[in-house]
Amino acid sequence: MAKQLQAIRGMNDLLPEQTAVWHYFEDKVRNVLASTGYSEIRMPVVESTELFKRSIGEVTDIVEKEMYTFDDRNGDSLTLRPEGTAGCVRAAQQHSLLQNQVQRLWYYGPMFRHERPQKGRYRQFYQIGVETFGMDGPDIDAELIMMTARLWRELGILDHVRLELNSLGTAADRKRYREALVEYLLGHKDSLDEDSVRRLESNPLRILDSKNETTQQLLKDAPVLSDYLDDESREHFAKLRAMLDEAGIAYEVNPRLVRGLDYYGKTVFEWVTDQLGAQGTVCAGGRYDGLVEQLGGKSVPAVGFAMGVERLVLMLESLELIPAQVHNQVDAYLLVLGDQCSSYALSLAEQLRHGVPSLRLVVNCGGGSFKSQMKKVVRSGASIALIVGEDEVKNRRVGVKYQTRDEPQQTLNLEETRNLLNQHLA
Repeated sequence: MAKQLQAIRGMNDLLPEQTAVWHYFEDKVRNVLASTGYSEIRMPVVESTELFKRSIGEVTDIVEKEMYTFDDRNGDSLTLRPEGTAGCVRAAQQHSLLQNQVQRLWYYGPMFRHERPQKGRYRQFYQIGVETFGMDGPDIDAELIMMTARLWRELGILDHVRLELNSLGTAADRKRYREALVEYLLGHKDSLDEDSVRRLESNPLRILDSKNETTQQLLKDAPVLSDYLDDESREHFAKLRAMLDEAGIAYEVNPRLVRGLDYYGKTVFEWVTDQLGAQGTVCAGGRYDGLVEQLGGKSVPAVGFAMGVERLVLMLESLELIPAQVHNQVDAYLLVLGDQCSSYALSLAEQLRHGVPSLRLVVNCGGGSFKSQMKKVVRSGASIALIVGEDEVKNRRVGVKYQTRDEPQQTLNLEETRNLLNQHLA
């Protein structure tokens, strides 16, 4: 017998009971984004490898170790997208969305990184990303943060996350700070962990994000980036904080907060939680004013964020915040008692769906006794069983049996059944 094939490690199937929860989460996100005037954009999952080398940086962990890269039949180097910002900038630039225009965009889909799978983190993972272009003030930074706070409130998790803020300043600010940080760390090189030693030359700011306890102790006496910010960056950050204070959004200024990608500057932020163990970040973003120019366009101010869907869904499930009705995908189940009744039952079902647009109705197919079909009704979670037998076909009627109410069974015509279902769903 042939060997049974399995999904690739770190690339998971989503089963029907799980997709119901994902739909609930996705609908919440779409509603919040729509209420703020953001438009959806969809980009391909495969891009030129050069796009990510130029945007993320060739000496980052993502490009060096984590990207799924391959040569196609023409010899071009292609990559499964490891993140969405670069592709969104490429698409907006290619289709002339950034020429003297303001854009508020969002996207949703799978990203790919070859890293060790762990709780809430996979090699194929889903992100919802938001990117804005053409606005350089702290007001748009604040809008993004307020929008995420409203989403957490809608989902019921606002009390289980906290907001961390920092400013990375300008490229010149970071250059001065990087030199001071490297000078300090070289004096303690023997105490650094292996990854941090490697990053000393390639990406020293990422050392601030090290999870190594010894390195973190060492960093307590290291130079602080906020001491190297210019006046413009300080003012931008102060105004952002004032806006969040006015909105009543609590936050912590974390001077060690950095981004793993090279294109960020000025505002950076993360929403973190203690509900998911070590991998506590559920949403992260910031300002990347230089990326459009870095990818060949004119300078355009930009700021955005991305949230990990798997982690947020896992959090909702662990906190038991999924409403019970989310798991119920069926309102009514139509029993068909006899092969000769199938045509009438299927036609009746279509008429009911047309007359009750929000109705989720399953028709029993494949036969079976009344008892066996009633077991399917129970498994489906339907609150109403509709019954069609020979008498119902003859009289053009349908039996109605409540599953969640102690009421007698009824026999109704099409219009009465339609009215009953509309009332029930209302």
